Amino acid sequence: MGAGYAFALYQKKPVWSRAVNYALAGLRFALVALLCFLLLSPFVKQNRNTTEKPTVVFAVDNSRSVMLGGDSSRVRELMRKLAQTGAQLEGRGVDVAVQTFGEASGKPDQRAVDGLPNLAFQDNATNLSQLLNRIQNNYEGRNLASVVLVSDGIYNQGVSPAYLTYPFAVHTLGLGDTIPKKDVNLKTVYSNKVAYLGNQFPIVAEVHSTGFANQSLSVVLKRNGKVVERKPIRVTQNPAVSEVNFYVTSNAKGMQHYTVEAEVQPGEFTTQNNVRDAYVDIIDGKEKILLVALSPHPDVKAIKSIIEKNENYELVLQIVGAPVEGQTAKDDKYDLVIAHQLPDNYNTGSALVKKYADQGTPVWYFMGGQSNTSQLNTVNRSVFVNARLGQLDQVTPALNPAFSLFKIESNQAEVLPKLPPVSVPFGDYRVMPGSEVVMYQRVGNLVTDKPLLVVSTQKEQKSAVMLGEGLWEWRLEEYAQTEKQEVVDEIILKLVQYLSSKEDKRKLRVYPIREEFFDYEKVTFEAEVYNDIYEKIYDQKIRLDLTDEAGKRRSYSFVTSESNSRFEISGLPQGVYRYKASATVLGKAQSSEGEFTVKDLQLEALNTTADHNLLRQVAQQSNGRFFLPPQADQLQQFLTANKPPDVIQSSEELLEIINLKWVFFLLLGLVTAEWGLRKYSGEY
Repeated sequence: MGAGYAFALYQKKPVWSRAVNYALAGLRFALVALLCFLLLSPFVKQNRNTTEKPTVVFAVDNSRSVMLGGDSSRVRELMRKLAQTGAQLEGRGVDVAVQTFGEASGKPDQRAVDGLPNLAFQDNATNLSQLLNRIQNNYEGRNLASVVLVSDGIYNQGVSPAYLTYPFAVHTLGLGDTIPKKDVNLKTVYSNKVAYLGNQFPIVAEVHSTGFANQSLSVVLKRNGKVVERKPIRVTQNPAVSEVNFYVTSNAKGMQHYTVEAEVQPGEFTTQNNVRDAYVDIIDGKEKILLVALSPHPDVKAIKSIIEKNENYELVLQIVGAPVEGQTAKDDKYDLVIAHQLPDNYNTGSALVKKYADQGTPVWYFMGGQSNTSQLNTVNRSVFVNARLGQLDQVTPALNPAFSLFKIESNQAEVLPKLPPVSVPFGDYRVMPGSEVVMYQRVGNLVTDKPLLVVSTQKEQKSAVMLGEGLWEWRLEEYAQTEKQEVVDEIILKLVQYLSSKEDKRKLRVYPIREEFFDYEKVTFEAEVYNDIYEKIYDQKIRLDLTDEAGKRRSYSFVTSESNSRFEISGLPQGVYRYKASATVLGKAQSSEGEFTVKDLQLEALNTTADHNLLRQVAQQSNGRFFLPPQADQLQQFLTANKPPDVIQSSEELLEIINLKWVFFLLLGLVTAEWGLRKYSGEY
């Protein structure tokens, strides 16, 4: 077609020379032939080769233990040699990367090789397995030749890297000293997180000592810088572990800061591990629960035993007509009232229960043979019972799978069907709106829709009703089957906790996301502001004041937004802080306050003896080599002399010729040349 087109167009006698005519015909022939060829959609196979240089990663342990356990000047000199090694590798066509834990933040950090001499070695924890796993993930599918792990082998987070395998060689360079130092190490302090005002609680210190055999040491307990108690210990062997017990009586409310110090001994390698802190929240009083019963009953004893297992509750037992156990008559405010077989048929204790219900106190009713069903229907908000007089039914419990107020584990739910039956009134039941069924009645193998335990979720006044009698038998049977009394007790205690908890009606709520932070973390506050119908509102300016143990105040301000309701503070030193947030919400002053603690982690000071055996094991398992600091030159020679090969990645693809750019320009060139030659020859 190209030849025919050119012949038809240029066969006439031209106005230009024969040579020009042949040239024009040739250009037209090439253009049309090429266009027709492209109409056939031809493909071309293309091979592409890319060369990927090898990579060597220096994984440097920049934690505090490196400097605590070694000579800082030698470590700095070693870092300079590693930087020179990295520069030589880069000069030989090898990519070099540096990975560390992150400067005192626990976050991943990557540096250039020339930054090695400037590492601060201030990280608060060592997680070698995480560091190596991160390198493996980052370089998956790439030409990672080897990893040089520079560490003292001490890890205090994660698993041992010796338990893992890596698809690359790990050469290890051991820092630090493997010889145990002469040191007194206050390794751990145990204490209660919560104690009650006026009660005595223990603080236990575990002291590890090396190099002080047959000597006496002294451990001191301080509060707010003042010595509370001093105890001597006698070290009889080397090394030795000693336990020191302090018993403290709480005499002030709020978060209390106690400091345990092992007094410094002559010749100690480091004193940074001689001090530990303990924080105990001293609270004033417990939640008060009144258990009022018509008469003595095994269920009353069971309920009393369950509640007294939790020391956060103060239980008062009253049998109607008898004096209150351990209470004065004027002390009548309770967080929860448990009414056993009240209201009753004799109308003996109905007024007492009604008094607390009218005050808004949550009430948990336990029905029994002497309960007055009609009166119970008028005072509770959970369930309506239309019972047939004198008729009872024997039922076993069946957990409601849709119950959502608190979590009941599946293995706990399996115990319930095996419990003995309880006696319930025979009749019709209607669950009131705003209530949830905890357990249904099971008759034989049939689970009915009749409730056995139901709880009201209305915030105005919480209440619950247990419709069966025989709780004590449940506990006995559970112990007979499992030798434990956990499932029934936990359900009862969780329901007690739900009923006795108080609703927070504040319109400004500012609180830290945790009660404890470490000194390298940011302290994060959550802020919630509500209008009169308790809908969240935003763009509210909040002032936040922090006061430390010394009375120093720090003030901040921030504005809430729908996208971010949090405020972060960094750089707080360890200690107990009291905070107070204030804001003007809809023209009214609102405030929120509380406490939190900032702890000094001190993980790196717990162990300063290098573990080179771990580094040797990691190197051996990954076909790497182990080096000591004096062998840094050998490491340099080994890495530069054994340059890993480049990896050539080859790919093959089929391309349509019509999509190639050079084809377009070729066609354009042919058209332009023909047009230009015709114009130059005097005819278009």
